[in-house]
Amino acid sequence: MLFQKTPLQCVIMTVNSIHWFRKGLRLHDNPALLEAVRGANTLRCVYFLDPWFAGSSNLGVNRWRFLLQSLEDLDASLRKLNSRLFVIRGQPANIFPRLFKEWKINRLTFECDSEPFGKERDAAIKKLASEAGVEVTAKISHTLYDLDKIIELNGGQPPLTYKRFQTLVSGMDPPDAPLEPLTLELMGSCTTPVSANHQDKYGVPALEELGFDIEGLAPAVWPGGESEALARIARHLGPDLSTAWQENFERPKLSSSPLLASPLGLSPYLRFGCLSCRLFYSKLTELYKRVKQNSTPSISLYDKLLWREFFYTAATNNPRFDRMEGNPICLRIPWERNPEALAKWAEARTGFPWIDAIMTQLRQEGWIHHLSRHAVACFLTRGDLWISWEEGMKVREILGNVCNNAYFRIAGLICAIVMRRCGLISPCASRRYLPVLKEFPAKYIYDPWNAPEDVQAAAKCVIGVDYPKPMVNHAEASRLNIERMRQIYQQLSRYRGLSLLATVPSNHVEDLNMNVINGTAPSPGKRSRNSVLAYSESLLGSYLTP
Repeated sequence: MLFQKTPLQCVIMTVNSIHWFRKGLRLHDNPALLEAVRGANTLRCVYFLDPWFAGSSNLGVNRWRFLLQSLEDLDASLRKLNSRLFVIRGQPANIFPRLFKEWKINRLTFECDSEPFGKERDAAIKKLASEAGVEVTAKISHTLYDLDKIIELNGGQPPLTYKRFQTLVSGMDPPDAPLEPLTLELMGSCTTPVSANHQDKYGVPALEELGFDIEGLAPAVWPGGESEALARIARHLGPDLSTAWQENFERPKLSSSPLLASPLGLSPYLRFGCLSCRLFYSKLTELYKRVKQNSTPSISLYDKLLWREFFYTAATNNPRFDRMEGNPICLRIPWERNPEALAKWAEARTGFPWIDAIMTQLRQEGWIHHLSRHAVACFLTRGDLWISWEEGMKVREILGNVCNNAYFRIAGLICAIVMRRCGLISPCASRRYLPVLKEFPAKYIYDPWNAPEDVQAAAKCVIGVDYPKPMVNHAEASRLNIERMRQIYQQLSRYRGLSLLATVPSNHVEDLNMNVINGTAPSPGKRSRNSVLAYSESLLGSYLTP
């Protein structure tokens, strides 16, 4: 309730708020939600099953399940505040004008969306709200920093190397501290009008209602929701701070199956905003200072959070960031079109067990480890098949990846063959996702085509009959593609130092340019199995994606 002064009197103005959830599916550290409640008489929290995202037929069941579970968890949390979530089907631009009138709304809040489509959508909604006399407030909380400020500091252009990005953010103030969660005390006298038929009209739909066949659907590896996200971060960073630090940062535990999903992973929770990146940042800072006696942490502590931030910055003003044509920071690689080869890769029929195991895991669970993403993307692109990374992104959307697809634009830094030889893909994982190979001895689990006929017969799996032969000769394909890349680098070398510098890498690992965008960089320097796993098994190294 606000007081609006006129020349003759003080008029009490009723404030009816809508908070529009998109990402940011949480009550903690949600500045736009807190703004919606401030001084308000009524609050309605809405979520649109927007055909541009949630209604797309290209999104698989795993992502849908995670989203719906997150909405159910959000609704349950709002119930504890005597409120509810209003799930509305349709496009916001078509429905908001009716809601403004029907609910007598004069305040709309939402979290800033840094992605090009989101910014275009939000501009249209702001225009509709202005025409209806509705005040609009948008707050930054999906990223650590104001991305526009980073770009401004870089002369109006997004930084194209991670090193440059680090330099820029090192000179900025630290991210804002996370805000307190919405509570009954903060709600005060603000209420949510709920009708008797709310569940039928605005309830969270089931997967079946959306046309999914859930018969045989395995239990979720990644249960959606803020509650699960907070439980995971609590388990990972406590209660013994010293042990948490040693296990996650100084001496990461090595898993026998390092590429399997971790019960402590956080990727999808950050992706959907069930977990605030600022809360995570502050928890890391707190852990460091308590263990290291209040010393100032190095920026490297937040490395993977900052990689996430880096990609958001690179994409925010580039509506074609997810494609090759028309993308100013993406090299036009003459990829081949090979639908048959693409189908074998997507359907786990390559004949390479470690690749097929990863693709099967993605189909079943909607998630794969970031090193696995590098492996299958490398195999698809510059490693073996010479097929565009754009085709790989489409497949991952259909299979329902619950994390962000940015790693398909940067994948290829770690060769699939190197991963296998380092032991990153264990025989256990191969047998789990490819039961047809479960009887193969470990000696042949990675290259079953080399097993003698009697070994194949004993394993009840004849290569070429029960499991496919390798679809390509890796050694020959690799040599051909290395030569292709050598020629491309050679053709571009004359541009070094000019405007196309961003597409000619000087550092193959950190540049967001030709190698990063296209997944075509040479493999990084040789690492021991322990050093790779120490990196991949830590919370920051393994489970954070943009």
